[in-house]
Amino acid sequence: MLLLMLAVPSLTGVSASRRLKQSLDGFNNLVRLAQQRSVTERRPYLIAWGKNSVYLRPEVFAEDEEVKATAEFRFSKGTTLRLSLPAALADDHPWEWIFWPSGNCEPATVQFRGPPGIWTANYSPLTTLPDVIQYAAR
Repeated sequence: MLLLMLAVPSLTGVSASRRLKQSLDGFNNLVRLAQQRSVTERRPYLIAWGKNSVYLRPEVFAEDEEVKATAEFRFSKGTTLRLSLPAALADDHPWEWIFWPSGNCEPATVQFRGPPGIWTANYSPLTTLPDVIQYAAR
């Protein structure tokens, strides 16, 4: 019985760690897709923040193109995903992160807080690769 009581908290931690990793991987997949689309289609793409999701869309839609998100990263209730753009000219910037046709992006820091834990990643403007500076499961 004692062994079972000791195992339950560690199983809960493993489950939280798995969900936290899925959130980081899901967001990184969206970043990777933004870079790929901007390069292959030779037009800027934005990752834009919505109420309970973050979505990918072209910066400008073509005349014959349907105005809708290309991809979406949803997060659950009680979760926040914050965007910080250290090179932004204004403190009150729109909640949009741009990816240019060259494959570069604006430098950004993204912070996830939710039931599974917290992670913070700095994204390189040249490679769009994340540098995870904080990662803690609950």
